[in-house]
Amino acid sequence: MAWNEPGGNNKDPWGGGNRGGGNKNDGPPDLDEVFKKLQDRLDSVFGGNGGGSSSSKGSGLPFMLIFIVLGVFYIVQSLYQIDEQERGVVLFLGKYDRTMGPGLKFAPAFIEQVVIVNVTKQRTHAAQSSMLTKDENIVQVDLSVQYNIADPEAYTLRVRNPDGTLVQATDSALRHVVGSSRMDDVLTVGREKIAQDVQIRLQEYLDNYQTGILVSKVNMEGVEPPREVQDAFDDVIKAREDKTRTENEAQAYANGIIPEARGKAQRMVEEANAYQAEVVSRAKGEAERFTDLLVEYKKAPEVTRERMYLDAVEQVMARSSKVMIDVEGGNNMLYLPLDKIAKPSGSSYPSSQVVSPDVVRDIKNRVIDELRRDAAASRRREAR
Repeated sequence: MAWNEPGGNNKDPWGGGNRGGGNKNDGPPDLDEVFKKLQDRLDSVFGGNGGGSSSSKGSGLPFMLIFIVLGVFYIVQSLYQIDEQERGVVLFLGKYDRTMGPGLKFAPAFIEQVVIVNVTKQRTHAAQSSMLTKDENIVQVDLSVQYNIADPEAYTLRVRNPDGTLVQATDSALRHVVGSSRMDDVLTVGREKIAQDVQIRLQEYLDNYQTGILVSKVNMEGVEPPREVQDAFDDVIKAREDKTRTENEAQAYANGIIPEARGKAQRMVEEANAYQAEVVSRAKGEAERFTDLLVEYKKAPEVTRERMYLDAVEQVMARSSKVMIDVEGGNNMLYLPLDKIAKPSGSSYPSSQVVSPDVVRDIKNRVIDELRRDAAASRRREAR
């Protein structure tokens, strides 16, 4: 029969008590009672007053959840993501233990402390100060130092304030180098060397202090004299520039004159050598000609003598435009105006050309031959 029919003892098929006051263990639990029990358990966990023996049995579940949450939080706090340009300095209970490289790393929280240091970042420190030079002049120096972290352990643990140490070491190195240099070197040509000396000395200081800092570059941004002597210093700079310009102009002029003079001297030497060779060769030729002529003279003295005479007269008369001829066997002197003969009128020779010695010689020979024939004819007539 049904559980709620008469004679069924009002038994709840779900095992709960009846609602009419029967046994509580015989029927299903009331929904309000379930919520009440959950509330009692939460109160007992978080310090509430409610809850009985059943509440104490279910209190282990919240503790487990809290333990899991704390464990996850601890693991998260112990994980470190280190970038490629960073390094992690690990301290185990405050003492250096190791240096971690890039990647996802684990270090137990509250036991190991990780200090992350960027070792590739280029850092810059600018310094400006007035200082005394070797020749007791005051200069205003603007300096910039570029550096990075070479040793993360030393940078983190060896010095309390490595950046402050860098500032003080830079000032000390700069004053030492500038104090050992002259004002002209600091302001003009020696600036690059001073920057190099400052970098070397600054790195020595930082290495002695074990700061773990590596100086990559030191730049002299600006060097100026005091404002009180700025005008006088500008005049000195201008005078030095004028001196340099004048020296360059003089050097350029010397570079242009000296090679030209050397060329002229060389040309004169070559001309002298050529003249010497010409005179020597001509003398040797004349000597050989005289020797050959002597041989011929010994063979035929009269003929050679006459020929030499004619050649001499020819050489002399070749420079004159007038010719005087003595007719053999007569008292008349024949005058030949060769300058008139050589003129364009009545001449077969071209007028645009100068009468050459060959032309004069040809005319002379013709005239002499004609005169000789006339003289011979006159002698024959007289003989008859």
